[in-house]
Amino acid sequence: MPVPWFLLSLALGRSPMVLSLEKLMGPQDTARCSPGLSCHLWDGDVLCLPGSIVSAPGPVLVPTRLQTELVLRCHQETDCDLCVRVAIHLAVHGHWEEPKDEDRSGRAADLELEEPRNAFLQAQVVLSFQAYPTARCVLLEVQVPAALVQPGQSVGSVVFDCFEAALGAEVRLWSYTQPRYQKELNLTQQLPALPWLSVSADGDDVHLVLDVSEEQHFGLSLYWNQVQGPTKPWWHSNLTGPRNITLNHTDLFPCLCIQVWPLEPDSVRTSLCPFKEDPRAHRNLWRAARLRLLSPQGWQLNAPCLLLAEATLCWQAPGGGPCLSLVPPLSRENVTVNKTLELPLLNAHPNLCVQVSSWEKLQLQECLWADSLGALKDDMLLLETRGPQDNRSLCALEPSGCTPLLSQASTRAARLGEQLLQDLQSGQCLQLWEDDLRALWACPMDKYVHQRWALVWLACLLLASALFLLFLVKKNQVKGWLRLLKEDLRAGAVARGRATLLVYSAEDSGFERLVGALASALCQLPLRVAVDLWSRRELSAQGPLAWFHAQRRQTLQEGGVVVLLFSPGAVALCHEWLQDGASASAPHGPHDAFAASLSCVLPDFLQGRAPGRYVGAYFEGLLHSEAVPALFRSVPVFSLPSQLPDFLRTLQGPGTLRPGRLGERAKRVSRALQPALDQLLQPPGDPGDPEDGTRVGT
Repeated sequence: MPVPWFLLSLALGRSPMVLSLEKLMGPQDTARCSPGLSCHLWDGDVLCLPGSIVSAPGPVLVPTRLQTELVLRCHQETDCDLCVRVAIHLAVHGHWEEPKDEDRSGRAADLELEEPRNAFLQAQVVLSFQAYPTARCVLLEVQVPAALVQPGQSVGSVVFDCFEAALGAEVRLWSYTQPRYQKELNLTQQLPALPWLSVSADGDDVHLVLDVSEEQHFGLSLYWNQVQGPTKPWWHSNLTGPRNITLNHTDLFPCLCIQVWPLEPDSVRTSLCPFKEDPRAHRNLWRAARLRLLSPQGWQLNAPCLLLAEATLCWQAPGGGPCLSLVPPLSRENVTVNKTLELPLLNAHPNLCVQVSSWEKLQLQECLWADSLGALKDDMLLLETRGPQDNRSLCALEPSGCTPLLSQASTRAARLGEQLLQDLQSGQCLQLWEDDLRALWACPMDKYVHQRWALVWLACLLLASALFLLFLVKKNQVKGWLRLLKEDLRAGAVARGRATLLVYSAEDSGFERLVGALASALCQLPLRVAVDLWSRRELSAQGPLAWFHAQRRQTLQEGGVVVLLFSPGAVALCHEWLQDGASASAPHGPHDAFAASLSCVLPDFLQGRAPGRYVGAYFEGLLHSEAVPALFRSVPVFSLPSQLPDFLRTLQGPGTLRPGRLGERAKRVSRALQPALDQLLQPPGDPGDPEDGTRVGT
């Protein structure tokens, strides 16, 4: 497609008057040689088949250097394409073979006959060109007179006009002879882009600066350049004159590209993808990636851009702890984004999880079958290894390794080895996977847990009987002991406190100080508080998703409560997850667990499992109650510090404190919060007038 003179003048010079590129009229390719050489360009393109290197039979012509020059191929005077002219410099390689002494006299007469045949040295030179999405190969025949043949010296050059290319394209050239006598010559060149479009960073913002004159009209589009399928547009506008467009760093992705074109008929669109290597864009990409179950054995990794990742299966035991990798026996699998992948499973199990890693770092983990098959089960995973003559061995996959069932180890699998073997033989275990040599089985452990509890209940019954007899004998003394025991148990329960997990979006350092003040005050009630501010080392080692997943499971298993602290940034992230078109306006750092928590929190609210497990809260002056998304209002949402008594009563549970003591504790928490809240709400200094510009995606 022709490139308008407007676009070429912008890219190659500030004014068309200083543009000095040579113009070639007409669409035909041509070739010309330096004086003393003759050359011919074959019609049409040829196949690019370099072949292997062969020995030169004597002096041969070989390319020694490639040189490029930008020219214009014009269909009309002001309707031109950018074109790459290539000059191939040639030299002589090899020497004439000298005859032996005894053959010189016999071949003297033959040399006179060979002179006409050697009057010219001929070569077929292939020139290969690649500039996405174009690839071409042309063939040039070159002849040099024998009189100019001097081994190792240059004999001249041949010039090819020309290969068409787009502005900003990366051009790759190769040249070699047929047959090939040496390694092919290559050259890579970056063609000029658009100097009037620049990208700069300013803190958390990224600025797109378009430096054009006020009367120029152009279109600007931001889109995701997806590998599979068409590009996905994100933002588009027709603009006039110079512009400064602002993007928030949370909007960046490696495949986010900028496309600019003049508002003229048949104009060429020029694209720039400046965020491919931006670390913030890669972090945002992993935050946006999602694992989705499509069928009992089918799943997808959804993400807006291409990801280089590997997927593995792991076994997540109840009660927390790391997910036990199943590699081996199952192998790793490369992941293709937005493509359905099949898991080599015979049966699904809620404890089976998918881990996605990039460069040996865990990025995502999801137990895809937990929602459809229920909560995690206390099952034992067995690995069966089959040998020759129908021999087989069994071991239990545990964090310490694969423990043989019939062994003297001190693990649970070794203690119950015989029972597990009987369960497997009687068909009580579920087969998850198998190949020719191995198989995986999940054996239920519920009945063994029930047996242990039966013994515990029997012991408790005997103890209760003994206490009852003692009570009958010494009624008054036993009543005193029971009263003291009851007070001790109550004091111990209060001292231990209820488990509470605080989840928030890291707005800035002032908001983190406010959250830290709230967490410290709640610890004095007492409550057992978990917050990412106090677990940065574990958060960095495990990643936000794995850390929150483990903390949430532990808190809910202990009968605790998860507190969602809403802020403007948290609300924006919630809207983004709920796909209402809003974008997060608050940055979240590498230790922010709120974005990671939404993948676990939202399913609980969508499926009605949130009441009794979650509580919402927001700080007065930072957010209005109407700003909290409606989905989260299915649980109590408190305004702090005015509703602190009700908030504390909900956290500690009903009946734990008298109203008077509850009011005292609410005042104590309010005094701890007020300095940090006042400092956060204090109006900042005069920031000066805001710069003119357009904000996109915020």
